[in-house]
Amino acid sequence: MWRKLLAICCALILNGCDRAPPSATDNAGAEVRQKITVAFTTQPQSTLIHVALNKGYFFNNGLDVQPLMHAFGKAALQSVLDGKADFATVAETPIMFSVLKGDRIFVIANIESSSSNNGVLARRDADILQASDVRGKRIGFTPGTTSDFFLDSFLTAQGLTRQETTPVPLAPDAMQDAVLNRKVDAISTWNYPLTQIRHRLGEQAVIFYDRQIYTETFNIAAMQDFVQRNPQAVTRFLRALLQAEDFVVKHPDEAKDIMSTAIKVDKELVGEVWDAFSYQVKLEQTLLITLEDETRWAIKHKLTDKSVMPNYLDFIHSDSLKAIKPEAVRLIR
Repeated sequence: MWRKLLAICCALILNGCDRAPPSATDNAGAEVRQKITVAFTTQPQSTLIHVALNKGYFFNNGLDVQPLMHAFGKAALQSVLDGKADFATVAETPIMFSVLKGDRIFVIANIESSSSNNGVLARRDADILQASDVRGKRIGFTPGTTSDFFLDSFLTAQGLTRQETTPVPLAPDAMQDAVLNRKVDAISTWNYPLTQIRHRLGEQAVIFYDRQIYTETFNIAAMQDFVQRNPQAVTRFLRALLQAEDFVVKHPDEAKDIMSTAIKVDKELVGEVWDAFSYQVKLEQTLLITLEDETRWAIKHKLTDKSVMPNYLDFIHSDSLKAIKPEAVRLIR
């Protein structure tokens, strides 16, 4: 009898040895995903977020993402500041103003950069044929955004000051109506609206770019206490974005389809501006340099009551990205 029992036990042990251990996918499937809210934009700069959502990269990395869409990054960042979102996609200019106001935020990664996204679009029939012709003209801009900083940089490159023009504060979605209906003579803005408005104006439109005066960075921002309390969520979020970056490199045409469908614009428009952007998850010195340049600009033009340069390294969280992809972090401390 004991021999029969021994044979059964041996068979059970051998059968267990033949079974493969549970896979990571099996574990992920059984895992309770952390719910987070991501405030991101309909702009091309947020492409990696759109791709990560569409391809399930957030889900596969243990996150249940609630999307909160905005037209531009300043509004997305405000959602984080108001406690309505955990992460935001936003350019460096609103980040700079937020830090100067005393907000305790972190940049955890840059997800896009471009030196040809911002531009000044003007009407030819307003007698603007070359960049210096904007002297004395009405120029629309969006305060506190890259549109604001780019306009001053553009004017400085022409040997002009803002006082030699008539600046007109406009929300991004008011730009098209303002220039089409001659409420302004020119606008300082970004894509997609920049190219869409050019199409509407046709031969009357002229756009001035300047790759030398400004490089935009689009970033992932979060409150510092959220990052410190949720290190695993930050790591998972970054892993999903790195997977999206890889997908964009290998399948750019499908990535354009994803953007076209997600924000309901023609794929031709997405393709027309595609090469203006570099979609990489990284943290580089360019971000620090630009934040400091913009701070000097804000202080000079009394756009802030601060007079001392912040240490922006205190507002950049590089540890999570460095742990996943060390070569993506190139900051000099």
